[in-house]
Amino acid sequence: MGFRKPPDGGWGWVIVVVSFFTQFLCYGSPLAVGVLYLEWLDAFGEGKGKTAWVGSLANGIGLLASPVCSICVSSFGARPVAIFSGFMVAGGLMMSSFAPNIYFLYISYGIVVGLGCGLLYTATVTITCQYFDKHRGLALGLISTGSSVGLFIYAALQRELIELYGLDGCLLIVGALSLNILACGTLMRPVESSSSPPPEKMCVDKVPDQYFVYHEKEKTVEENISILEKGYIDEKCVNNVPDCKQDSILNKNVLSSININEKDTYKKKVVEQTNFCKQLAKRKWQLYLTYWKETMLLFKNKVFSALFVAILLFDIGGFPPSLLMEDVARSANISEDDYYMPLISIIGIMTTVGKLILGILADFKWVNTLYLYVTTLLMTGVALFAIPFAKSYLTLAMLSGVLGFLTGNWSIFPYVTTKTVGIEKLTHAYGILMFFAGLGNSLGPPIVGWFYDWTQEYDTAFYFSGFCVLLGGFLLLLAALPCWNACTNQSSKLPPNTYSYKVASNA
Repeated sequence: MGFRKPPDGGWGWVIVVVSFFTQFLCYGSPLAVGVLYLEWLDAFGEGKGKTAWVGSLANGIGLLASPVCSICVSSFGARPVAIFSGFMVAGGLMMSSFAPNIYFLYISYGIVVGLGCGLLYTATVTITCQYFDKHRGLALGLISTGSSVGLFIYAALQRELIELYGLDGCLLIVGALSLNILACGTLMRPVESSSSPPPEKMCVDKVPDQYFVYHEKEKTVEENISILEKGYIDEKCVNNVPDCKQDSILNKNVLSSININEKDTYKKKVVEQTNFCKQLAKRKWQLYLTYWKETMLLFKNKVFSALFVAILLFDIGGFPPSLLMEDVARSANISEDDYYMPLISIIGIMTTVGKLILGILADFKWVNTLYLYVTTLLMTGVALFAIPFAKSYLTLAMLSGVLGFLTGNWSIFPYVTTKTVGIEKLTHAYGILMFFAGLGNSLGPPIVGWFYDWTQEYDTAFYFSGFCVLLGGFLLLLAALPCWNACTNQSSKLPPNTYSYKVASNA
């Protein structure tokens, strides 16, 4: 059996459109949660660190649960997962409007909405990759901008809805808008397979009968023997009464021999089943050990180890501005009359620009992608250090734009991972790195909020954030300097590796 070759067009462009709107609808509110963060601070009166957990969980839990999300999409398909996740996101947002305390929001907004977003992200990326091969990079680039556009629009939309209908009404309306994900999910038609029978049916046919229908056969044999025995004895007893007793004894002897053979067969089949289970468990254990051995080999690569530290520190320090920038402006006593556009909207639109421009730069042969990524980290650290000195809307808006543009380095992160570990280990390595990115997203805003609770000002918090990002950038630079040229030389000597890197870049 074989699935049809990716069409690279046709219904695939419908998949791109619905995937774009799916990410727009599901990630719009969680990425623009900074607007809601201010309202939750006033509504519940909790500390900034405790309140920041809501937004950090909503954005980090999907990355932390990425292995589970991948298993769900692989097992059930993109369409059912997208529809189910649409209910999760919409239901979580609507439940949040009735939250009596901050702890309720941890579950309704942080976990339910966050997990739904993670499932939807995996579903949209998976179905898009199934429909595209040659144009996969373009398709993935288009759908990835959905979250950034959602951040830009939802930041202003949620602010207007709060002014008109209050916090509870805003969450109800945003949750109702998220129900449009269901319509998008129904259009995620899977790629048609060839006329051959599906693999599940073939696998079932090849499995020996004893693993499935043995008990049914056993029961049928016993019933037939019982019926035959009864009918034969009754007939003999009616026609020839003296022979009835003798035939009954004879039949019992025959049946006892049949039962002995059936018992031997049953024992044999039990042994076969036991051996099958043992072999399966042994194979699974070997796969588990192989996975951890490959993981340990990845961490022996010092560039990969530095990359893992860098992405963790970058998300701890670089993610909080998108959540806390509105509160930073309020803490600086900036008048609402000076607010021409929400700072989070500026971050969102500049993130879209950054993804496109940095992605284009990474395609140039003369650009070293790792050095480009390190440059974005170092510049992000400097911008974070400058936030305490910004006391006007204009300076905060400029810094928001710079930080948003540099956050677009997510578009080149797969390039860097591929160049570090190779295309054959990309899936394994990228999954590990995304887990730690989710951990950084979850920890960053609460840590910055706790700094404010301790010091009653954001200066120390953003000095800490800038230090984290700069430390990660310098560690990655130091790890890459001695061996990066050697890696580049090896890739130039082996054309297949160079070709694989280009393919990964498009992906």
